[in-house]
Amino acid sequence: MTQTTKQTILFDGRVAIVTGSGAGLGRSHALELARRGAKVVVNDLGFEAAQAVVKEITDAGGEAIAHNANVTDEAQVKDMVDHALDRWGRIDILVNNAGILRDKSFSKMSLDDFRLVLDVHVMGAVVCTKAVWDHMKDAGYGRIVMTSSSSGIYGNFGQSNYGAAKMGLVGLMNVLHIEGEKYDIRVNALSPTAATQMTEGLISPEALELMTTQSVSAGLSYLVSEDAPSRLVLCAGAGAYAAAKVYETEGVYLQPDQQTAEGVATNIDVITDPEGQHPYVQGFQQTYKFVGKAAEHFGVDLKGGL
Repeated sequence: MTQTTKQTILFDGRVAIVTGSGAGLGRSHALELARRGAKVVVNDLGFEAAQAVVKEITDAGGEAIAHNANVTDEAQVKDMVDHALDRWGRIDILVNNAGILRDKSFSKMSLDDFRLVLDVHVMGAVVCTKAVWDHMKDAGYGRIVMTSSSSGIYGNFGQSNYGAAKMGLVGLMNVLHIEGEKYDIRVNALSPTAATQMTEGLISPEALELMTTQSVSAGLSYLVSEDAPSRLVLCAGAGAYAAAKVYETEGVYLQPDQQTAEGVATNIDVITDPEGQHPYVQGFQQTYKFVGKAAEHFGVDLKGGL
């Protein structure tokens, strides 16, 4: 059951950088943030496309500038950040949206194409995030979104490079959420499904009509709002929304003489039993659980910690 909207989300006074925003989802994100009051840096390698989006924003009464930084180039990204700071004095929001596809089955894919996709998606997000991170720390405020994908979370044929990159961004989000928490830097991931150049030819025309970019940008706007969560993977598409979470089963402690491949095989049903599973928010939670099970078996007192 859905609930009615309780408050209007606005970005008055906020400055946002949206990478890869000359077309598709990035353009939709930039337009939506601007419509809600944000000043927007429209980034795209296609400078004319970026300028066209800027014109849409300014014609509607908003503020925006275009920049064609390659997100993998540290010097170009620094120049983009410096332009935003010189113009508006702050950066509050970073949307890591830029990406490319080089789809092929793994056996037919060149390593160059594998590296290229990881470089643009993962290192592009790293370079852009690194460029704004200290500014956000100093300001005590930041909202960052990584663009993930069901291709990484669940898998998709012919997208080993893209899937690896998109799941890598979830790992980056997890760690930056922890490191940014005390500075009120909230880091989330958006897993979108929308009709864009990337989906052209892959999905039926009937389905494409349902997959509006605007519905995805609604989720994006929430993820970068003042009251945003942190460490959420929000899935959005065709007007539907869900959260993707990684759960760990309770598992089982095996006696020393059962700690063999055969012992694992014998107990695999118990190991994979979903009853009692729950999501973790830090890697050490797993360590505490495993060591705790062993300590209980051996009667070791861990009251003082690990």
